Formats: sequence, structure tokens, C-alpha cells
Amino acid sequence: MLSSAFYPAEPDAPNTRGVSPPMWDWGTFLHYIYSPYLLVGAAISLGISTAAMLIGLVLGVIAALMRMSPRWWINKPASLYVWLFRGTPVLVQLIIIYTGLPQVGISLGVLASTLVGLGVNEGAYLAEIIRAGIASVPKGQFEAARAVGMTWPKTMQVVVFPQAFRIILPPIGNAFNGLMKTSSLASAISMEELLRRTELLVQVKFKVLELFCVAALYYLVLTTLWGFVQSWLEARASRAVTPLQTSPAAKSLNIDSAVLSHDAS
Repeated sequence: MLSSAFYPAEPDAPNTRGVSPPMWDWGTFLHYIYSPYLLVGAAISLGISTAAMLIGLVLGVIAALMRMSPRWWINKPASLYVWLFRGTPVLVQLIIIYTGLPQVGISLGVLASTLVGLGVNEGAYLAEIIRAGIASVPKGQFEAARAVGMTWPKTMQVVVFPQAFRIILPPIGNAFNGLMKTSSLASAISMEELLRRTELLVQVKFKVLELFCVAALYYLVLTTLWGFVQSWLEARASRAVTPLQTSPAAKSLNIDSAVLSHDAS
């Protein structure tokens, strides 16, 4: 057996007993609570969320109306769209749009890829919300509109959408709340929104916990402010319902009156 002289002992580790590394740096946290760099990132997150929601609403309305069509060659493509984009992760969709489409000759920038990816994905979810809202309108409303000679587009505009709007407003508001948080996935394709800018700061400052807590606080402020706006919108929509509409018969009478008055005008 070889002597231990051939195996020198490892140097002793420095004595760090009783000394713990700082777990939280209040200075960094308080400094970056008001950071113009992160504020711009939050504004970008809000901007791309709003733009993606508008794209999603347009696609959602189109897909919802197509899915309600009795013609298979109209409703089947919409059903395929909803099935595909609801069934795959939005992060995978963003990566395919940004890094995969250039292989087939379609090259989009970071911003365009973000808006297309988030907007198309959101449209698939909104399509089901809007379709359910339209389906909740009693069929008698459609019959009343046809009875006074309204065309289908005018029926949807004057009779159906105003009633469906009050039903779909809360879930659409919740969808926008989620979209503001989902927009952070755009950081995976180098979109310099709030999360991406936080990651860049972490690489420089090495304050992981503090900076990500600041980012979480920014997202919390955005969603909380939107909650107040959503409550205000829902309150205004509910005030549009008169007390006479509390019973089904009164509701039908008021809707028929609205249709007739619009036809007279």
C-alpha cells in the first residue's frame, strides 16, 4: 500500500462558518423599482399585448362566424385553425414563426413574429369565446330581425353583437390579462420587452432574485390596473341593460322594439 506521502492533503477550505452570503439586496430592489430601462420594457409589453389582442379579436370574430356556418368548406378551415393553435404551446409557435419560416422563404422580424405569433394564438381562443357569446343570443332575436327585413350583416351588427358583447366582455378581459403575462414568452425570440430587459440586467448586475422580483412587480401593476379598467367596462356594459329586461318576455319586447326602431330610422 502506497504511503500517504504520495498523496498530499487537499488544502483546507476557507473558514466561512458563521458568515452567510447576502440573500437579498434592498438597495438593488429599490433602485430598479423606478428604472426608465424597465419602464420602457413594461410599455413595450403593454403595447405588444394590446396589438396582439386587436389582431386576435379580428381573427376571433372571423373564425367564430366561419365555425357557425353550415357549409363545411367554411367551418372546417376555422375548426382546423382553432384546433391547431389551441393545441400547441404559444412558445413553440413563436419559435417556428421566427426561426422556422425563414427556411421556407418567409422571414419576419422580431416584432412582426411576436405580433403574428401572439395574435394568431389569441385569436384561436377568442374565437371560442365569441362563438359561445353569439350562440347564447336567443334564436328569436334572429327571427325578429328577419321579420323586419334586416339583412344578416345588419342583424349581427344591430341585434346580435350588442347582446353578445355583454356576455363575452368578462372572458375577453380575462384573456387580455393573461396575454400581458404571456407576452413575456417573446423574450425567447429576443423581443426586448420587460422580461428580456430584466434578463439583460441580470447578466450585468448578477442580482437575480431582486431584479426578477422587480419584473414580477411590474407585471402585477399592469394586471392590477387592467383589472380596474375591466371592472369599469363591465359596469358600463351592465348599465346598458334597463330594468325592464329582467324578465325573458320584457327582454324580448325590448329587443324587438330596438329592431323596429332601427328599421324605422
